[in-house]
Amino acid sequence: MSSDPESDPPNGGTDLPETPETAAASDDAFVAPTSPDLDTEEAEQETAFAASTYGADLNALKGEIEALLARTCATCDAEGAAVQGTIEESNIVGVGFTSPDADSLVAGASGLPGEPALAVFTVERASDDAIRAEVARAAGTRAVTTVPTLQVPVGMVDAQPHRFRIRPAPGGVSVGHFRVTAGTLGCLVRGNRPPRDRRLMVLSNNHVLANSNDARLGDCISQPGNADGGRCPADQIAILERFVPIRFGGPANFVDCATGWAWPDRVRRELIYLSGGNRRFFRIGAAPINPAVGMLVGKTGRTTQLTQGRIIAVNVTVNVNFGGGRVAQFRDQIAVRGLSGTFSAGGDSGSVIWQWAPGLRPVGLLFAGGGGVTFGNRFSRVLGALDVRVYN
Repeated sequence: MSSDPESDPPNGGTDLPETPETAAASDDAFVAPTSPDLDTEEAEQETAFAASTYGADLNALKGEIEALLARTCATCDAEGAAVQGTIEESNIVGVGFTSPDADSLVAGASGLPGEPALAVFTVERASDDAIRAEVARAAGTRAVTTVPTLQVPVGMVDAQPHRFRIRPAPGGVSVGHFRVTAGTLGCLVRGNRPPRDRRLMVLSNNHVLANSNDARLGDCISQPGNADGGRCPADQIAILERFVPIRFGGPANFVDCATGWAWPDRVRRELIYLSGGNRRFFRIGAAPINPAVGMLVGKTGRTTQLTQGRIIAVNVTVNVNFGGGRVAQFRDQIAVRGLSGTFSAGGDSGSVIWQWAPGLRPVGLLFAGGGGVTFGNRFSRVLGALDVRVYN
């Protein structure tokens, strides 16, 4: 990234040392991983969504499109090929709430600037009439002529697969289960209750740390990830501690997340980005903030490093292709578009998305993208599902 101050996070990051005291030297008595015999659980943190904000018509129509997406998600061909957007010849792969002036790159609004609208994510750009026809088909007998919609072409939405080795390892660098390519170490967390409150853990996606469910607790997690030359046990920083299973072709998911129990001297609480060839470090806030359309956000990740974007839709339902014929539906997600260039690319999965404002409060956990649009889990759901809190 450029050394231009305007490209730096609001909290700066220039005054944090490159070689800090490790977490082991702090006042927190964290214990090193000692056993792979760990519990797993799936938990969903319920978040109240104010339907009145968007009105009964938008909510009802969104529900009809979500039903269409559910049928899409449950259908794969005999060869196991992903079939996003093919059921009933549908071009729609996701839907969420937005407003016509949320992003100047999103065109085709049928409503007035500033009023609530549906964001309809499509495989290919289609005419406004074609999109309205698809929405009308999903709506059945429900009237849609007065419902404002925005078309957002994203292509096929894929789960996104940095690169140097660094100790202690900060957030924003390459990491992964020993059988996956590489993703991003998001940040450090700790459990909310014994004995996990004494475990220092790395946070990322299930598909980064737990190989999309195909892993065992205690498996080696390396930094950098396998695709960047990381090998176990030489580059091990943690063991798989917990993950929320991804449900393919069935009930909806809300999070793609996992934790790795780390050796305290091998990780650090700061996040990293490159500026003018130098490594810069900063910390994010501990308290998550609810996402909102138009919110300015940032992230630092393995592939595209520090980027800035804007939330263009919230409460998004989207079908995500994990490869091998596995398609999973995710609900209550956020959609982000970069301000200049792409916000993320393959390998950035697991990055924390934070509000670009003093305090850098976490908003989401990046896990998928396509067509210049990035999707993330609501961060409060991630913390609730894993029963953890940010360690900053």
